[in-house]
Amino acid sequence: MDVSRETAALVFGAALGQAERYAELLATEGVTRGLLGPREADRLWSRHLLNSAVVAEGCPADGLVADIGSGAGLPGIPVALVRPTLRVRLVEPLLRRATFLAEVVADLGLANVEVVRARAEESRWTADAITARAVAPLARLVPWCLPLVAPGGSLLAVKGDRAEAELAEADGLLRRSGAVSWAVEEYGRGLVEPPVRVVRIRVR
Repeated sequence: MDVSRETAALVFGAALGQAERYAELLATEGVTRGLLGPREADRLWSRHLLNSAVVAEGCPADGLVADIGSGAGLPGIPVALVRPTLRVRLVEPLLRRATFLAEVVADLGLANVEVVRARAEESRWTADAITARAVAPLARLVPWCLPLVAPGGSLLAVKGDRAEAELAEADGLLRRSGAVSWAVEEYGRGLVEPPVRVVRIRVR
């Protein structure tokens, strides 16, 4: 574990054991199947698990959260672990990734998680919040994801140093797409360093 167990316990609480098992699956099957690079295994907790779990700070207390382009299950699975009151839908178009996700969900016994093999732009359901991490620039994410956000909900796009620049580039698109507000928020202060930067886009 590349962070203190105390920090991991603070974030995951009663789900720490499941989080540790998930880290093991990522470091073995996840790397073998090409979902994570081999160098990522040494920084799974600091770079992936904790950074994903704190995204739950921006999610509603209950309802449906859909993780678009879920890949290895980040941030969807950590969010589901720390917020068992949420229903989490992992949306992934690639078969090998969706298969891995289904195996992880079964292994961890996550009754509040479902895996859907689909593309966001071809989906017709809505969710109270949409998460996306390392999927695409906002200029592409917005038209894919905003139609899937239920009224009053949000798109939570995990971004790094380019968050403000991407927002500026997408300004006209956001104004045309039904968004009512957008801003960069920081999650995980005091738990992860640096805090995770998330673009929150709210819809009517």
